[in-house]
Parts: sequence; structure tokens; C-alpha cells
Amino acid sequence: MTLLQTERLTLRPLVPADADSYAAMRYHPEVARWLPPASGDPTDPARATIERFAAAWRDRHHAPWGVFRDGRLIGHAGLNYVPEFERTEVLWALHPDAWGKGYATEVARAALAYGFETLELDLIFAITLPDNLASQAVMKRIGLTYRRRVEYKGFKDVVWFDIDRASWLAR
Repeated sequence: MTLLQTERLTLRPLVPADADSYAAMRYHPEVARWLPPASGDPTDPARATIERFAAAWRDRHHAPWGVFRDGRLIGHAGLNYVPEFERTEVLWALHPDAWGKGYATEVARAALAYGFETLELDLIFAITLPDNLASQAVMKRIGLTYRRRVEYKGFKDVVWFDIDRASWLAR
């Protein structure tokens, strides 16, 4: 598992002890509105997600990291293999207290660099709901280009942006 340090943030794989903090971020109403839903006690799906991320680190050498600022978990971000598309996405979700500070752009750039320069992936995509203009702005800032609309996890209309390795390395 890989630990990254950006200018302001620490990116490290989540561990079971992070479950409560992760649930508070991931299932915060302002964050959850953009992500696939979960029901019941949010700590249970948070633990399952942390386990899924740990398995991806073992199997693929990449998964989302926990995003930490001054030792406090403020979100998750990184690379996530999506079997439905047979591709890897760059993703981020931050607690609303961390919005508007450039953290999403910072962690997304770090994830792209890791994906293209270390893992040598050929293409990385990002998806979001059409009305999530803040995430689309991050996608554009990090060099991704709008390509199409797709269906994903019950969301019938999702926008797809991507960038290939050659474009990333040429920037």
C-alpha cells in the first residue's frame, strides 16, 4: 500500500480504525447526495468499503486513499477500478468543511500522477452526475475532457470525462 504526501495533505490507505470518521464524511448528507446510496447504520457500509479498498490495494496496487489534513480524515480520493467499464477512475469525496480549498484538485492530480507515472495505466476516467458542476470543474482543471454520458449503479445519466496516458505525460 502506498502513502503519498501532497503539498497540504497526506494520502494513506484507510484502516478499520478509520470507519467512524469515514462514515461521518462519506454519509454526510451533502456528500451522500452525489454518491450511490446506502441504508442502515453508515458505519457498516463504511467498514465494508474500507475492506474493499484494502482488497484492491492487495490485488491491483491502487484504491482510494483516505485524505488527511493535520491528522484529521477529510475525505477519500484516488484510483478505483470499475469492472463495469473495465477501466480505472479517479475519484474524490470530501467533507463539506473541506470544500472550496482546492483539496479535490490537489488529490486528483496526485492520483493521476500515480496512475500514469507509477502504474502506467493507459486511460483514467472520472464520472459524476450532470448537476455536480463542482466535480466537473475539478475534472477540467486536472486535464480530463468530457466524452459521453453513461449509466452507473442505478444512476441513469452520468457524465464521463477521461484522459489518456500520452495526453497526461505531454501536458
